[in-house]
Amino acid sequence: MRILIAEDDSRLLTQLDVLLQQHGYSVDLADNGNSALYLLKEHNYDVAIIDIGLPHLDGFDVIRQARRADVTSPVLILTARDRWQEKVEGLDAGADDYLTKPFHNEELLARVKALIRRSSGQANPTISFGPLELDTVAEELAVDGSRLELTAYEYKVMEYLMLNPQKVVSKTELTEHIYDQDFDLDSNVIEVFVGRLRKKIDPAGVLKPIETLRGRGYRINRDL
Repeated sequence: MRILIAEDDSRLLTQLDVLLQQHGYSVDLADNGNSALYLLKEHNYDVAIIDIGLPHLDGFDVIRQARRADVTSPVLILTARDRWQEKVEGLDAGADDYLTKPFHNEELLARVKALIRRSSGQANPTISFGPLELDTVAEELAVDGSRLELTAYEYKVMEYLMLNPQKVVSKTELTEHIYDQDFDLDSNVIEVFVGRLRKKIDPAGVLKPIETLRGRGYRINRDL
């Protein structure tokens, strides 16, 4: 999953970058409002974490202008302001949730996961398709109740596909949402991960959990 962090406190920006990368997210950074707005318009983020007090363009205006430009990425506001009026203003500008500084890392991670689920139409932290069950909290995949041993990137691929069951997801899109920007987008590593997932989930070749649409990408089999 790809996340934008817009925060002008360099120490907090670094801390959040490290925290989210440690939990498997691909992270882009902005330390001012203009950069944040540019990145929001250029990329499709799974979540944007935006501080209200950004220089050049404050967080409220970043969100308003992004929404006017039809940016649909879920937005989590970070604010040091504990007044309810600022929280209301942020939500009215188009934010989806807010978190007041200082905060616990566990709460931020939980809110990020909840926003990703909700934006995909999934209120339940466990996503099921036939015998497949993805626990987005424990980050585990089970088939008929038996947990599979997946690598971190295999899990990321499966999570993204199951959170976007209506979409045909291209290799480029998958790469952008599970790797940092400098990854080689022409690599065949996504094909390798999908092949491994198919063997682990469906060794007998009966379920066919991941469909390949030639020249377009992959889609979770909704008829499992």
